[in-house]
Amino acid sequence: MSKYETNFPSDRKYEDVDVHLHYAGISTFGGYPNTRELKDVDIAIMGIPFDCGVTNRPGARLGPRGIRNMSKLACIFNYMWEMDLDEVCPNIIDYGDVGHYMGPRTTQYMLEKSYEHAKKILDSGAKLLTLGGDHTIPYGPVRAASEKYGKISLIHFDSHQDSIPSEGEYSHANFAYDLQAEGYVDSEKSVQACIRTDMPLCGYNIIYANEVIEMGPKALAQKIKSIVGNNPVYITFDIDALDPAYAPGTGTPVCGGPTTNDVRTTLRNLEGINLVAADIVEVLPAYDFGEITALAAASIAKDLMCLMASNK
Repeated sequence: MSKYETNFPSDRKYEDVDVHLHYAGISTFGGYPNTRELKDVDIAIMGIPFDCGVTNRPGARLGPRGIRNMSKLACIFNYMWEMDLDEVCPNIIDYGDVGHYMGPRTTQYMLEKSYEHAKKILDSGAKLLTLGGDHTIPYGPVRAASEKYGKISLIHFDSHQDSIPSEGEYSHANFAYDLQAEGYVDSEKSVQACIRTDMPLCGYNIIYANEVIEMGPKALAQKIKSIVGNNPVYITFDIDALDPAYAPGTGTPVCGGPTTNDVRTTLRNLEGINLVAADIVEVLPAYDFGEITALAAASIAKDLMCLMASNK
């Protein structure tokens, strides 16, 4: 035997071991192939590395990369769902990043390109999961989803309402107001959950964080389902919906939020909603500790994919 040979068991394939080597390989979400070929795709994962809309800590432009880095670890475990996601949705792709630019038109470029690519993905028949980026990024995907599926019910997990009118000066504090004012979102059949700040009201059903914690995940999910009904749904999940103890790596943390397990259990109990697209935003790797924020985001992203698959 050569000194370079090993006694690797002959009945064990490399692929059986590789699935547990979370640190190795090209960093795509969940190890899914990186391609923009959309024929027969079930779910496309798209990154928007943008943070020019932040009002506090910058760094969310590195969020898509951070989430992808932890996704192979997060995606191997699926104990909350009685499904094999890859069997239900055999064609999942990582579409790569869009909307990144440098210069005075950065925000406008992101809005235009994220819309164009979201529209292309949704028009192909695929479901869309977007990795942010700060919370300015839902404009393009929500507009595209509403144009395809009709007026959207938004399920918005966040510590902030993001309901300040932008008046053309876009930031991560504006999309919830603007998208309902533009007619893409039906705010009366939409929910903002885990809220613990005070911003203008614009018709959304608000469930504050103390109520979320008191009612528990199953009751929260039931209340959300009663509001959105059978409408096409877009979920936008700001990682700062979690208490900072579970997600320190974010731009504008607010104490008093739920645990990672509670929000994941809520998502599990939302099975049956008509989820057409979703995003997860505001992960800042530079402020993370032990990558727990990125791990939470990757796990929640997997739950969102399972929620999309549950209606297939």
